[in-house]
Amino acid sequence: MAGTSETDPNLVTSYQFPQLTFSYTERDAAVYALGVGACSKDAVDDKELKYVYHHESIQILNKATISGFHDKGKSAILEVEISSYEKESGVLLCVQRMSLYLRGAGGFSKSSQPYSFSKYPSSQALTYKIPKSQPFAVFEECTQPSQALLYRLSGDYNPLHSDPRVAEMAGFSLPILHGLCTLGFAVRAIIYRICHGDQNMIRNITGRFLLHVYPGETLITEMWVEGMRVVYQLKVKERNKAALSGVVTLKYFTSSL
Repeated sequence: MAGTSETDPNLVTSYQFPQLTFSYTERDAAVYALGVGACSKDAVDDKELKYVYHHESIQILNKATISGFHDKGKSAILEVEISSYEKESGVLLCVQRMSLYLRGAGGFSKSSQPYSFSKYPSSQALTYKIPKSQPFAVFEECTQPSQALLYRLSGDYNPLHSDPRVAEMAGFSLPILHGLCTLGFAVRAIIYRICHGDQNMIRNITGRFLLHVYPGETLITEMWVEGMRVVYQLKVKERNKAALSGVVTLKYFTSSL
């Protein structure tokens, strides 16, 4: 697998991200909630109305590190971990882990053994299969034609999601929905159907993106309860294809589940 790529794995894995501070206001929380579809079916729904008003402001300190880097031949996979803290108290709020596919960055291994670095053993990798049985719960919801234009107000201004010319150059017929917006719709469905509106039940969330979504399409989230976790799959109704799948782990169950 030895190659001639100019990628230097030592430079990649030793890179130090700057620490960043973000301030979030009540308006930011409301814009995000609306961007992932909150109250789109019912503007006075008690389960979701709480997300669009009466939020406090907060400052978040983000610390990012390289947690993995892998040579996959012609491409590479970069893993990044972001720890988010409440700046004033120093309390850890959440940890985000993401895998980025870097086309053309592979082929840098110096031996026949592919280069692979990870902070976490492979045994920690979350495994799941989409069950063949009927889902425990299903949630269907239409996105709006302007969904991506609304979601981008939360800070992701990539023109792929707003400019038809950029989308066409990337091979899409229209600007596509942000992947994290699609994930937001899926998690909302789980909070609504499984958690009965109690977002505090959720311990962690994983997701694997499988297909793009066009604003205006209908999303169907199927859910299977397996112990303390919910396996889910989100489909695009109009194309009958899965766009996202993953697992949500719960802290506890409600008596009505």
